[in-house]
Amino acid sequence: MFALSVLSPFAVPLAAVLGLLVGSFLNVVIYRVPVMMERGWTVFAKEHLNLPLTDEESRTFNLMKPDSCCPKCRVPIRAWQNIPIVSYLLLRGKCASCQTKISIRYPLIELLTGVLFGLIAWQYGWSWITLGGLVLTAFLISLTFIDADTQYLPDSMTLPLIWLGLIFNLDGGFVPLQSAVLGAVAGYGSLWLLCAVYKLLTGKTGMGNGDFKLIAALGAWLGISALPVLIFVSSLIGLVAAIVMRVAKGQHFAFGPALTVSGWIIFTANDSVWRAVNWWLTHPVL
Repeated sequence: MFALSVLSPFAVPLAAVLGLLVGSFLNVVIYRVPVMMERGWTVFAKEHLNLPLTDEESRTFNLMKPDSCCPKCRVPIRAWQNIPIVSYLLLRGKCASCQTKISIRYPLIELLTGVLFGLIAWQYGWSWITLGGLVLTAFLISLTFIDADTQYLPDSMTLPLIWLGLIFNLDGGFVPLQSAVLGAVAGYGSLWLLCAVYKLLTGKTGMGNGDFKLIAALGAWLGISALPVLIFVSSLIGLVAAIVMRVAKGQHFAFGPALTVSGWIIFTANDSVWRAVNWWLTHPVL
């Protein structure tokens, strides 16, 4: 009888190849989910106001339909043209029909997903933690780019991520279940309270509700003890990104990517992160 343990030495390359394939699908998720949200809002508003829908709004639009096609010439994309990275190279970065340039971001997301999947497998080997890490990584990559593009953090992704984290830790997958539950509650509650106080003092909204749900999801996966580190690291990353991007005072800034990057680092390099925290706590700066 074939034993899955035989595949253990190949965990990293298998995860990397899987990541390339998943990355191709994540490109669809990143593009279509915000469009699905906006179309859903439009349809809801028009139906509530008894306004007619356009032909475009009446057509099915989800992660499966319509079939992928070139946005300019509308020629359907063939199966082989979805092969991660390879198809982009064979097509020389252009549509096979109209020669419109294909964004380099598509193969880069595929490559990023493959690399991150490989790193998860390298860190945790052939284990359930690896499987959970791959799921978490796929969600975080999607949320990173969706938030960066649109400043949306869809409930259709953040809420399932909370429940997946709790289920994953049901039997102590990464942290004890109690820590996971408290992490979700404290993660949401801490940011909600902070933003409520900020709005009370300034009359302005400092952060979207999607960020509350995202940090709740990360708390469910990483546990309550990781929240202070998560908030500190994400704030540092957000500050650096704001400086690099020269974000003006009062300008809206997507904080989700800082949270997702921090969460992934803590999950993947958990032991190293806690060693660094313990060293910092025991070696105060003079």
